Amino acid sequence: MAMTPTPPSDTSVNQPPAWYQRSADEVLAQLHSRETGLTAEEAYDRLARHGRNTLPTTPRKPAWLRFLLHFNDVLIYILLAAAVVTGVMGHWVDTTVILAVAVINALIGYLQESSAERSLQGIRLMLSSRARVMREGLSQAIDADELVPGDIVQLRPGDKVPADLRLIAAHNLRIDEAILTGESVAAEKRCAPIPRETGIGDRTNMLFSGTLVSAGSATGVVVATGQATELGHISQMMGEAKARRTPLLQQMDRLGNSILGLILLMMAFLFLFAFILRDMPLGELLLALIGLAVAAVPEGLPAIISIILSLGVQAMARNHAIIRKLPTVETLGAMTVVCSDKTGTLTRNEMTVNAVILADSQWRVSGDSYAPQGEIVHEVCGRPADLQHDAVLSAFLSAVDLCNESQLALDQAGHWTITGGPTEGALKVLAAKAGVAHTTTRLVDKIPFDSAYKYMATHYQLAGEDRIFLTGAPDVLFSLCEYQLTEAGVVPFERGFWEQEMARYARQGLRMLAAASKPATPDAAPLDHAALHQGMIFLGIAGMMDPPRPEAIEAIATCRQAGIRVKMITGDHPDTAMAIGAMLGIGDGSAAITGAELEHMGDDALAGAAQQYDIFARTSPAHKLRLVRALQQCGEVVGMTGDGVNDAPALKQADVGIAMGIKGTEVTQEAADMVLTDDNFATLARAVESGRRVYDNLRKTILFILPTNLAQGLLIVIAILAGALIPLTPIQILWMNMATSVTLAFGLAFEPAERDVMQRRPRDPRRHVIDLHGIWRIGFVGALIACSAFLLEAWLQPRGYTPEFIRTVLLQMLVTAQWAYMFNCRTLQGFALNRGMFANRALWVVSGILLVLQLAILYLPFMNTLFGTVPLPLTYWGMTLLAGAGIFLVVELEKWLLERIKKPVPPAADLTSDRS
Repeated sequence: MAMTPTPPSDTSVNQPPAWYQRSADEVLAQLHSRETGLTAEEAYDRLARHGRNTLPTTPRKPAWLRFLLHFNDVLIYILLAAAVVTGVMGHWVDTTVILAVAVINALIGYLQESSAERSLQGIRLMLSSRARVMREGLSQAIDADELVPGDIVQLRPGDKVPADLRLIAAHNLRIDEAILTGESVAAEKRCAPIPRETGIGDRTNMLFSGTLVSAGSATGVVVATGQATELGHISQMMGEAKARRTPLLQQMDRLGNSILGLILLMMAFLFLFAFILRDMPLGELLLALIGLAVAAVPEGLPAIISIILSLGVQAMARNHAIIRKLPTVETLGAMTVVCSDKTGTLTRNEMTVNAVILADSQWRVSGDSYAPQGEIVHEVCGRPADLQHDAVLSAFLSAVDLCNESQLALDQAGHWTITGGPTEGALKVLAAKAGVAHTTTRLVDKIPFDSAYKYMATHYQLAGEDRIFLTGAPDVLFSLCEYQLTEAGVVPFERGFWEQEMARYARQGLRMLAAASKPATPDAAPLDHAALHQGMIFLGIAGMMDPPRPEAIEAIATCRQAGIRVKMITGDHPDTAMAIGAMLGIGDGSAAITGAELEHMGDDALAGAAQQYDIFARTSPAHKLRLVRALQQCGEVVGMTGDGVNDAPALKQADVGIAMGIKGTEVTQEAADMVLTDDNFATLARAVESGRRVYDNLRKTILFILPTNLAQGLLIVIAILAGALIPLTPIQILWMNMATSVTLAFGLAFEPAERDVMQRRPRDPRRHVIDLHGIWRIGFVGALIACSAFLLEAWLQPRGYTPEFIRTVLLQMLVTAQWAYMFNCRTLQGFALNRGMFANRALWVVSGILLVLQLAILYLPFMNTLFGTVPLPLTYWGMTLLAGAGIFLVVELEKWLLERIKKPVPPAADLTSDRS
């Protein structure tokens, strides 16, 4: 990723020099600055030229406009046009009801609207509010938004870095850069220039806005402010990342356009036919055409989709997955790839010692958290450690326990926590697992850890003996030690052996820390670096890692079984990433690609790499965003998990952005579509199952509603062509579409998941929710219901019944047919009347509600007046029930015949390799 724009010789923003590749003196000269700081006049001029050290705000659309935008839908256009025509004709009841339906649909969409702008506000809150700078040789505190390129900033532990800085001076400086790099370990910083091109995580002489000073102190010169910082780049990427409409919403758009086109063609044809050939009165014809338009529009569908999605949201919330955007629920069912950050998402974000390497033996350590629970066992024979007999191991554990500034404690919630650095904390936990206890110890002196020399030393009086302990980077201790401790005693140091062993364990993704010691005298001089250059005895090496979450391993296996490929995108080292990936079941542990390699790839090459590799290491926020886009261009439906601000742009771009709720930043959570409140990757697998169940129920609901709309439309078309009585009025059609359809669809919303839901391949997002089978089902059932109603109307008309009575009987018949067909839709395959029918109590609740609604519209006088209905004798209830039962049996026969000729689909496990 290119570094931030900064001023050249005239301090104007131009092509950025690589600040980390220049010396501190060169950077100061380039910025026309000095260690005593800028003058007030220089600072004022630069502030006017570069602007304040803030991120730009994006104005939000007013609430009234956001509400009106929800009327921008072709189906709503049809309703509004129908309302205008009925209003001109003076049918105010119809007009009022139609407008109410349109407003309700828009209101539902408005209330569900997510405020994506809040994610940018979350990033702005990460900026520091105050900064300590040198101005005219004096140290002073100023508002951080007044910082300009060339300012000299002073930092202490706990400070938030207020802008992008090039280090001038640093002492024992460690920076928590997890929000940018994803690294769980604080980065050590130093001032020396870096001659080669590196990624953000390896720019050890740079400090980035929004990161935190974990330890030490520093002085740096500002090289970028505001939008020009790395944090500003992320803000810009989030603004450029476009949230894509979910597959279902895209399909609903296409469905709406298809319905609109069909309605317009039918209305034009019927108008010409009836007005010219049938000489039908214009007013009656217009009402009939409005009835056709209202019948063909599935007014209740948006409300039903929202209800089913909301129920899915509630179910997922009970399982620790908070859905922030309703359509995300169904998108989960189509997800084909999950791109996951490593640190804190697939791993615990808690360093743990896994191995101890000694001169004569190697030991494996169990336990994968800060809890002091686990065993230390011999790698070859598997026997537990015994500190009374394993003298070398005992000496090593004493060293890492006493040469240590961290503390292990149990918090009020019952969780073990570490105060201090994660590396030292892991060593403290190791000693606690072994039961190391020092009753009589006194610290005489110490040399604190510093990244300049990469070690820490302590002088202790231990049980009447004085001893110096040393811990640090293995390569540094190799050069300091003259001897090594073995079971036979102290022998000369053998560097080749230790380097060979280190390489073996490094391939397992372990980070190394070595320990040494030597005797001391009570009257020894104060501990200094010179004392460490003679007589040091090398004890051993601890291999540690941020361990995988056990539940994540199982969840990844579940995803693979469901045909979902999991990819790891991390800022960590390739070897570490591959080792962790192999433990998790991601990749084979031997193939990874780095951000530096991705940097120089074109779009086509990147798309190939995105498909080929499962592990991406040393990546920047820009790399993650490009990878998500590349996978989407390959036709994948991409989920992206993460917890740091470095993940936020990719989360926003992904089809499903998934943030961690505990360790995730506010920015990440606001950019995401879903938040896992337990930070558990396994929750994602359960959410996918819920998403597939929701999609199944949505499809069942759509195949339930549209045949009824088709049947209503066919009845009106047949009536116009035959010159017969228009069977239903527009307001009666709206009653069916908004009252009875929505009520019955509620029963399908509670249908449990199919037994094979997590053995299927992910559904193809390009495949319409209404496929060829769906088109057949809609046409078949719609024609079946329409023909049944038309035959009933043909039987009633010669018997001299009033138009109101005939319409009431037809209304009752259509509602009863809907109720019977609801049971057909419970299962897309297999016989509908099974034991699961009684497990879904919602079916019977909605049946009772439907009965009450029908009794009201048929027998309450004011409902008769409003809807143009009349009371029906009990005989007609029996007649319509028989018709409904007949329709149910015919549809079940059709399902059975189609199952006999349909070829079986292979399970997901057989298809993942083909797709990848």
